[in-house]
This record gives sequence, structure tokens and C-alpha cells, in this order.
Amino acid sequence: MVLRSCWKSRHKSSSGPTRCWLRSGLAALAWLCLTQFGSVALGETNDVIQRDAEFDVTYNDTVTSENQTIYAFNHTVSRNKTEGVRVTVDVLSQTLESPILFVVRQKQAVLSFQVPLILRGLYQRKYPYYHVGRTLCQPPTRAASETQYFFVDVSTLSSQGTNYQLRVSRVESFTLQTDKKFSFTASPSQPQYFKYVFPDGVDTVVVKVHSDMTFPCSVMSIQDIQCPVYDLDNNVAFIGMYQTMTKKGAITVQRKDFPSNSFYVVVVVKTEDEACGGPLRFYPLRPDELIDAGNRSKILDVVVTPAIKSEVYVMGMLFCLGIFLSFYLLTLLVACVENKRMNKKREVFQNPADMSPAETGKIPASPYEYGSFADNCSTLSSEAVTDSATSTDNNYGYMERSLDSVGRSRQESLSSVEEDDYDTLDDINSDKNIVRTKKFLCVSDLARKDKRVLSKKYQIYFWNIATIAVFYALPVIQLVITYQTVVNVTGNQDICFYNFMCAHPLGALSAFNNILSNLGYVMLGLLFLLIVLKRDIVHNRALVRNDLNALECGIPKHFGLFYAMATALMMEGLLSACYHVCPNYTNFQFDTSFMYMIAGLCMLKLYQKRHPDINASAYTAYACLAAVIFFSVLGVVFGRGNTVFWIIFSVIHILATLLLSTQLYYMGRWRLDSGILRRMVYIVYTDSIRQCSGPMYIDRMVLLVMGNIVNWSLAAYGLIERPNDFASYLLAIAICNLLLYFAFYIIMKLRSGERIKCLALVCILFTAVVWGFALYFFFQGLSTWQKTPAESREHNRDCILLSFFDDHDIWHFLSSIAMFGSFLVLLTMDDDLDTVRRDKIYVF
Repeated sequence: MVLRSCWKSRHKSSSGPTRCWLRSGLAALAWLCLTQFGSVALGETNDVIQRDAEFDVTYNDTVTSENQTIYAFNHTVSRNKTEGVRVTVDVLSQTLESPILFVVRQKQAVLSFQVPLILRGLYQRKYPYYHVGRTLCQPPTRAASETQYFFVDVSTLSSQGTNYQLRVSRVESFTLQTDKKFSFTASPSQPQYFKYVFPDGVDTVVVKVHSDMTFPCSVMSIQDIQCPVYDLDNNVAFIGMYQTMTKKGAITVQRKDFPSNSFYVVVVVKTEDEACGGPLRFYPLRPDELIDAGNRSKILDVVVTPAIKSEVYVMGMLFCLGIFLSFYLLTLLVACVENKRMNKKREVFQNPADMSPAETGKIPASPYEYGSFADNCSTLSSEAVTDSATSTDNNYGYMERSLDSVGRSRQESLSSVEEDDYDTLDDINSDKNIVRTKKFLCVSDLARKDKRVLSKKYQIYFWNIATIAVFYALPVIQLVITYQTVVNVTGNQDICFYNFMCAHPLGALSAFNNILSNLGYVMLGLLFLLIVLKRDIVHNRALVRNDLNALECGIPKHFGLFYAMATALMMEGLLSACYHVCPNYTNFQFDTSFMYMIAGLCMLKLYQKRHPDINASAYTAYACLAAVIFFSVLGVVFGRGNTVFWIIFSVIHILATLLLSTQLYYMGRWRLDSGILRRMVYIVYTDSIRQCSGPMYIDRMVLLVMGNIVNWSLAAYGLIERPNDFASYLLAIAICNLLLYFAFYIIMKLRSGERIKCLALVCILFTAVVWGFALYFFFQGLSTWQKTPAESREHNRDCILLSFFDDHDIWHFLSSIAMFGSFLVLLTMDDDLDTVRRDKIYVF
């Protein structure tokens, strides 16, 4: 119609065509606007309400999809004072169609969250929170004083009106003060964080958080001053350093890691307690089911204390060096006094003192009593072997060899000497069944092989363990360096189980004091190696000058096992230090592997003293120790609560005990073949039923019966209790057997009329006392990887020595000294026999 009227007007009058087209264009534009946008404007009117708001005022309001409220706040920010601002929201209705979105817009940051706040747990559990409190990030300002504005936008997509309460308040004590405790309350939806600024002259501080409540589980985090601050359960692990905690938590913070010389201490309460060892209540029935978390508020205290200064580090290192260097000085003093005493009595000992314990006035027990020996070790108790023994006395000629023949044998070349193709005695293999089955044995009966062959045989122990140490230590060092790097890069303090209350960092190491305290193992192991080397040199010189005391008297001197023990002690120190770089259950075997070796080598050395010819070879011994370490790894990985594993291990333990008992009782003169059961039945029938006779070797039988009782009891304990720390359980088995054998050795030595010299007696008493104190500190239990990291931190305690070393460090000091003393006991306990002929020294 508009166009038609315009066309008619053109025919009526030719004037004003421009005016006509303008009117028609405006009319069309108005019609288009009404048709296209009128419906939208009429159907969806969105009102935006902006109001000025004040701090510490609670605003009760309603929000729908048709209105949006913006609250405008302003506050003054000072460069020298940081003031925290906290936004608290409470939604009264718990049946919401859609959540309410709160967006806080600041000058340099934006914070947004919804209410109800949905936090997820394990197995996608959903926990809604209707009361939310968040602290705003406060970026630093360059001006001395500046007024900043921020806005809180409230919106929702729900068509129904939802009531909410909004309150913005200032946080008192937002900046933490040094050595001042501050208490606060936190929950999963209301995390808390505070600022700390390094004071002048302080480069390292320890942030300690404490609570009287074990649960709910919480997380403490150290983050740099930047926005946003990650203060929720699902993002607190994104940056900075963090650790889970129940009652206790501590993180050492260094100024060099924070360029702004300040940091945030963030405390978040987790939605579930599983990470801290707590129980899981139930599984969700439906994937989208919302679970009421209940009251998970937790009251905590935080305090920031300065860490130790560099002078304490120096004092700790000097103390550690001084303690163990004093043993070097003491050893040197004892060696000088001993040499002076020996020089005075050198002429007295020019001739061998061929005196038995009976001739010295120390008469052994009656031959008819338990543990007795015959007056002459060469006399056999069995008539069946008397003639053979008499003939062998003439054939062996061991004691009748002249000094010239002995001297010539020592001058022969030591090259290419193998035990299998070189024997000085032709009857060594043919008559050993007779010799070793005598009722009363002397050391001369089991020391008939050539000394050079046995010396090379036992030197293999040292070279093998040195090779094992190199191949074992290098990958261990590489692995623990990787562990430490991961901890430093990720900031996850739950990877390593330190005593965080006494963990002093140095460089990239998180707990330098726990590493330094292992220096004693290395230094005392090296000292023992030097002592053994000195004895070895003195003994070789005595052999060269044909000293009869060295040739025919005393316990045969073989130092290969002593060298291996010293090497194992040094490696224990190195691997224990590697373990304490990042202690956890995956690398605990590093700390215990050479403990097994030390225990095994000590038992072998005790057995070798009286059984030098029939001791196990290095290859067999290390193969058995490798099997022990293999089971240790299996137990750590699969043994926790695994009944099948414990049944298999207990059966293997008992069978191994029986086989070893048989080997020791018969001195290796038995065979494990298809006829062993028949022979066992025959022996039981003839000896126990038909003749009703007791065991021939009573002393050995008593030792083995006691050993079986102990080992069977340990196997039953493991099967019933199934301890989580399998590696320590396995080590306890080794130590119990070692102590049992050592006690048996000392008792039998005294029963045989032998004596213990003053130096050995002092070492025994000193070592026993030190072991007692060492075990006391060991069982303090400052941390444990058998529990969760948070539960382990409940056992953390402050330093007790020089503000640098904790209880476990003192265990390192004392246990290294005790092991060194134990080695000295093994080295010196038979020094009283150095002038007694070997056919007068009893075997037990």
C-alpha cells in the first residue's frame, strides 16, 4: 500500500520523489524491527541490577534466569600491608533446578564457583556443598596506596527464584607472623590460605600445621604469590609443594624458591579420608547420586618457624666426622700399645706353646656329660673307625711335617692354584667321611687342605661382593636421584616418608641429615678393612719366617670373609644413604639387602672358624643370599595380606631349616637323592626304636633343636600375623639365627676350657651396650611406609641432637658402631688360641 500510494503520487505530481521514498524506507525498517525482535523482547526480559555493596554486611537476595545481580565493592590496598578478602555464600534451598554461578571480577584475576559446589571423590562420588567460602587472591601493588574495585556477579539459569546469602569480609591475620601460632577452621568448600613474607636474615623456614582431629583428611600446600590460588581438593596439587596430613604436617620452605620472598600457606580439607588411611563409607548406588558428606569442618593451627642456620649444618658435619675419626685414633692407640707389648714378649713366644686347655689347668667337662670332649681329639669313639683312624694318623703326617717342608710349600708359586686340581694330601677326599664322622673333632681334622687353596677360595668372597656392590649401587644411585628430582619438580611430599619435623635440606636433597648420619658405616667399615689388612700382613710375615705359632697353632687365619664383611658394612652405609634420599616402600630393599649379607657373612665366619675345610663356597653363599633378597622383594610387593604367599614362604622356610640342620649335623656327609626317605626311616628305626640310643653329636643336636624351635616359631608368627614389613621380618629371622649361633659359640668355647681375652671381652660388653641403646632409638619409629604418608607424619618428631639429628640418625650412629664392635668380636674372640696346637682345639 505504501509503494502503491507512492506510485500514484508520482503520476499526480512529479515534485518531491525523494521525500516519498524516505518515508517508505523508514516505515519498512520499523516494521522489520517489530516483527523480528518484538517477540524476543516480550518473551525474555533479562534485568541486570548493579548495586554498591559494603564489607561485613550480609545480603539476602533472590536470583532467577530473568535477573542478574552485580555487587560492587571497593577497598584500599597498601603496598606494605596485605589484607585478605573473603567471599562467603550460603544457598538456603537444597532442591535447585540449576546451580547459582558466582563470578568475582578483580583487577588482575577472576574467581568463579557454583553453588551447590560439587566435589568428586573416588569412584566418581559426588558431594554437594551449599555453604561456600573463598578467599580472594590479592595481587601485589606498586603504589604506596591504591583503591581497587571488584565485582561479584550472581546469575543462574533456573526459572525458579532461589534465595541466597552473600557476605564479603576482611580476613584478620591474613599475613602470618614468625613463631606466632594462628588457629582457623577449614572444610572442603571453605578452604583457607594465608600469606607469609620472609623476614630479613631468614632464608629457610618450616611451616608446621597441627590439629587435634585425625579426620577429616586435609592437605597443606605451599604456593607462590600468584593468581589464581589453587585451593580446592581437585586442584590443590597443580602447583607448589603439598602433602596430606591428619594431625601433623610440616614443609621446609627456602627463600630461593620464591622470587617474591613470600608465599601462600594453603590448607584444604579433602572430601574423603581414603588418602589418609580412613575408611570409605559405601559405594554410590547410582552414578549421578549426590552423597551428603556431613560435617567435615576441621580446626587447625599453623605456625612458621625459622629453620636452622648454616652454622648448625657445619656443627653437625664436624660432630659426625669427629665421632668416627675418634675410632681411628683409638685404634691407632691400641695398636701402638699392643705392638709395644708384643715386642717385650717376642722372645717368650719364639717357641710354640704346645699346651692344651687341660694342661693349663682349665679342664673341660666330663666326657660322659653333655657337651663333653675326649681328652685326645685324635681318639675315635666308634670301634668301627678306630683302625682306619690309626692308619690315617700315620698317613696324614700333618703334625709331623718338618719346618723345611712347610717352608718349601710357602715358597711355591701361588699362580694357577685351584682347589679342584691341587691338594697336598692324597687322602683328602677318600677318608673325609671317616674324619668328619668322629664323635669328637678337633680343628686339625677340619683344617687339612692346603692353606693357599683355602686362602684363594675365601678371597673370592671379597671380590664377589665388591663386584656385586658396583653393579648394585650404580642403578640404585641413579634411581634415587630420579626420585628426588620427581619430588622437587612435582612438589608431591607424599612420595617420600621423611621425618618432616627434622628434615634439613641441602642443595637438591630434602633430608641431608638422614644421609650424613650414614657416614659411620662407611668410615668404620673402612677402618675394619684396615685392621684386617694389618692382621693379614702380620700373619703372612709370620708364615714367611716359618713361625710355628702361625703354621700349626690357633684357628686357621683366613681373612677373605673379613674383607667381605668390611665391604658389606661400607655398602650398607652407601645404600642406606641412598634409601634415605627418598625413603618409601619401593626402595626399602636398598637399605636391607646388605644387612642380609652382613648377617649371612657373620654366620659363615663363625662356622668357618672351626670348620675351615667344609665352609660354603662364595658362589653358594651369595646364591643363597640372592634367594633371600628375591623373597624380600616378593614379600614387599605381594606379601601384604596375601595368605597364599605366606603359606608358601613358611613351607620353604621350614624346609630350608631342616635341610640346613641336616647339613650341619652330618658335616655335609649326606646325600639328597631318591633314597633319603628310606635312609631316614632306617636311622630312626635302628637308633631310636631298636637300640634306643641318643644322638652321637649331642652339642650339635642341641644347637639345631634350638634353631629349629626358633625358626619354626618365626614361621608360625609370620603365617598367623602376616606383618606388613616383610623385609624387616626377614631380617629378624637372620638376626635371631646369628645371635643364637653366637651365643652357642661363646658357651661352647667356655665349656671347652678356652678363655676370652681382655680385648675381646671389652668388645663384647661394649657392643652389647651399644646395641641396646641403638635398638631403643630404632624402635622410636619416626616414620613408616607401612601406613599412608599422612599417618606416617603423625610419628614425626623434632630433632634431639644439636638441633640437626633425630632419633633415627642416632640409630645410624649407634648401629654402625655396634656393627663395627661385632666385627671386632669375631676378629678377636679366638686370640687366646694363637699359641694352642690345632689338635688341641675342639670343634663345635
